[in-house]
Amino acid sequence: MNVDSGGQHQKQLTLPVQLREETTFDNFLDLPANRSLLNALRSQLLPGGEPVIFLHGASGSGKSHLLQGSCHLAGDKALYLPLADLAGFAPGEILQGVEAMDIVCLDDLQAVLGDRDWEIALFDFYNRARARDCALLIAADAPPRALQVGLADLRSRLAWGVVFQLARASDEDRAEILRFRAGRRGLALTPEVAGYIVHRAPRGITELLAVLDRLDRASLTEQRAVSIPFVKRALA
Repeated sequence: MNVDSGGQHQKQLTLPVQLREETTFDNFLDLPANRSLLNALRSQLLPGGEPVIFLHGASGSGKSHLLQGSCHLAGDKALYLPLADLAGFAPGEILQGVEAMDIVCLDDLQAVLGDRDWEIALFDFYNRARARDCALLIAADAPPRALQVGLADLRSRLAWGVVFQLARASDEDRAEILRFRAGRRGLALTPEVAGYIVHRAPRGITELLAVLDRLDRASLTEQRAVSIPFVKRALA
């Protein structure tokens, strides 16, 4: 990742940051429970959009997908920062000048809380971002009021935005997500096959989609439709 300050590449950092190609809004199933959230995310950079949006939910609820989806939508003026992967870097270097972007997406906020250097750097960045009209999209495993934030000023800033909760998907939701993502690949799954996979795959959506990857590759290799006997053999 290149950190861009004011349009000039003032600092080059080699960071483990890369958007996945499939993490777009079009690839996120528009379940009724998430409709208001998706509308808010799609309009965040438009006039009247929310300047700060905070997402929370359990692992596998889709937070990272949505943050990356916002970056895909915003293009070159967006920055995705997975803080769980960046906690070992100097926060001042990571956050220096990034308020020049149109939107900055901070994932796994809880990973750096409790570290005073990170909390001070985040507080300073938050203020710079608001002064520059840089939109913020923040995700964590708990709502702002429940996070273990040592710096009181940062805690108050985190409470300023609109907050959405992403619930863990039910088995029915997971089957629907699986069929939706399979259909995006041109792979047809009947409800029976999707239900069979869901009840035998790990609960997390990321792991479930990894199973879909395996089945897709096996189906292409063998030129076979995905039936329950095929799934049994492919996952054995």
